[in-house]
Amino acid sequence: MAYLTFILDHDQFAVEVLKAREVLDLKAITKVPQSPGFMLGVINLRGGVVPVIDLRLKFGLRKGEQTRESSIIVMEVDIDDDPTTVGVLVDSVEEVLELDEQQIEPPPRIGTRLNTEFIQGMGNSGEQFIIILDIDRVFSAEEIALIQNCREELASA
Repeated sequence: MAYLTFILDHDQFAVEVLKAREVLDLKAITKVPQSPGFMLGVINLRGGVVPVIDLRLKFGLRKGEQTRESSIIVMEVDIDDDPTTVGVLVDSVEEVLELDEQQIEPPPRIGTRLNTEFIQGMGNSGEQFIIILDIDRVFSAEEIALIQNCREELASA
């Protein structure tokens, strides 16, 4: 299976390439009042309002500096069969990588700073592990509802 890999706080992560719709260079993000702390705001993507999430903050990591390498990955997230488009801010996008089932191990039960319920597995690529995210489980239904409300308020304004 193909995965899009990216960096967050010096760790390598991946999502199924089919979940990633496109990768954007960092662009102007409009702040939204009273949005969740991990939501940076929204961007205009071809006339549509797309909420942007700082994945570092969502994972409880320290806020990173935005650099030329910073990117927004536009993803399709399914919560209770309700597809939602979100942009995810990452430190840098690496590559599309093919991993066989034999190269993916179950997530560790301990020893990671992340909540393992949204880790699909650990990809073994040479000497380094890649944390494979189940992006549909990263956000709760309540968080997606907050994000959708913010987007709808802006779209109707």
